Amino acid sequence: MSDPSTQFFLKTKQNKGKNYYAVKDVIKKLKTNTVCEEALCPNVYECFGRMTATFLILGNKCTRDCAFCSINKAREDLELDPQEPYRVAEAVVKLGLKYVVITSVTRDDLVDGGASFFAETISWIKKLSPRCLIEVLTPDFGGNQNALKKVFKAQPDVFNHNLEVVKNLYPKVRGQADYYRSLELLKKAKYNGLIVKSGLMVGLGESQQEIIDTMHDIRANGCDILTIGQYLRPTLKHHEVKRYYRMQEFSFLRQTGLAMNFKVVEAIPLARSSYKARESYEKVLEQDSDLIEA
Repeated sequence: MSDPSTQFFLKTKQNKGKNYYAVKDVIKKLKTNTVCEEALCPNVYECFGRMTATFLILGNKCTRDCAFCSINKAREDLELDPQEPYRVAEAVVKLGLKYVVITSVTRDDLVDGGASFFAETISWIKKLSPRCLIEVLTPDFGGNQNALKKVFKAQPDVFNHNLEVVKNLYPKVRGQADYYRSLELLKKAKYNGLIVKSGLMVGLGESQQEIIDTMHDIRANGCDILTIGQYLRPTLKHHEVKRYYRMQEFSFLRQTGLAMNFKVVEAIPLARSSYKARESYEKVLEQDSDLIEA
């Protein structure tokens, strides 16, 4: 199942330098959450070391129970802090961020799925850090079109929604989500003139052809940037890793994606949705002068 070359690339340096602790300090003082910590991201040391973070809004408990995710689950008595959007914007200022990613847990208990919180967070960041670029990584909002419009109207620079896994794995791994609903979100975002991004994990039991078919579906619905990374099992309670992909296979998937006319494909074992997000955004701008002028 495991491949020595891939195992090497799955190792990260746990370098806790002064930048790492500076980010931790701001997060703690402003009582904000990051997906970097809540989802046990393997890149947390590198990203905090580069003074970057992906903020998690709408609390830190999710109403869904995806088999791959380590974020805490709850269906009732969920908190909603009205000051959270402002505090996230304040953290962006204190960290001096030029590019920020905002994501959230899924909140099926809210009428708009939390879309208004995304919009408010974007608004506060634009007020306090007008030069900061903003990427949102959203849940599916239950397919609520009015909720989506709130996010689109706030005009983030990048709209990201992950398909996560191939279609055939949805019943087993993402039972409360819907493959075609997620594709529709990408399509709507592109229709609204946004740079669109999505991500996949591999190693959960899919075939290579299923990955390619899913990539085709994602591209056909307007996606510009695609990330593909190796699934890592958070705990023994989560979906098991069926196999580790070789570096050559990631290279093949990257080349396959570029041949499909994705503008950017980040395909390496530790690729995650927010990893080097600004670099991916800038690569898109290099290929599209109209976006630079906008």
